Amino acid sequence: MTHPANDSHRVWDLPTRLFHWLLVALVALQYASGEFGWPSMQWHYLCGYATLALIAFRLLWGLCGSQTSRFGEFVRGPRAVWRYVAGLARGDATHGAGHNPLGGWSVVLMLASIALQATSGLFASDDISEEGPLVARVSAATVAWMTRIHLWNRYVLLALIVLHLVAIASYGVLRGNNLVLPMLSGHARGVRAQSLRFAPGWLALLLFALAAAAVWALVAWGEAA
Repeated sequence: MTHPANDSHRVWDLPTRLFHWLLVALVALQYASGEFGWPSMQWHYLCGYATLALIAFRLLWGLCGSQTSRFGEFVRGPRAVWRYVAGLARGDATHGAGHNPLGGWSVVLMLASIALQATSGLFASDDISEEGPLVARVSAATVAWMTRIHLWNRYVLLALIVLHLVAIASYGVLRGNNLVLPMLSGHARGVRAQSLRFAPGWLALLLFALAAAAVWALVAWGEAA
């Protein structure tokens, strides 16, 4: 069944929305602790582990979660992206529920950069007082390489965050499309949508528990060295 474009209908499930806002909070806390020393570096590590667990969960949820959260639903090829961009230029771009073709790749790049930042942090060291839990498990050359990645990728991540915020503001100002409210409420207006399939909450809890257990085991293994 197709809904009229001005109807409000459910687009985002609760697990996806919780993931989004928890990730925002964790990235902000890690930036503050890394750049300004508040909160303490212990929080930097804990937030990093939580970020890894969230990213692992999102990868699993992107494979077997709700319809709009699956990568197969919003990661499109170059032709689809080009058609969408051309439609934007003409002012008639339309898309179904969830991420548009351009936004889908923005999500992929953002997740990849955050995953790289959190993973490299496990092996990073400042050669003074701070080091990731897996430093003792790898060579000095690997630690130096991962530390450089951890330092430089933060600028890539900041750039992606700025582009993300600019895109959200542009959609709101130029197209009158508020992208923030649907990620808060789960419901959206003004998009073409069919009846969507939503995965059960217990599956999200199970997948997150598995992701968190895997990160905990990895960190514990590293600290045991």
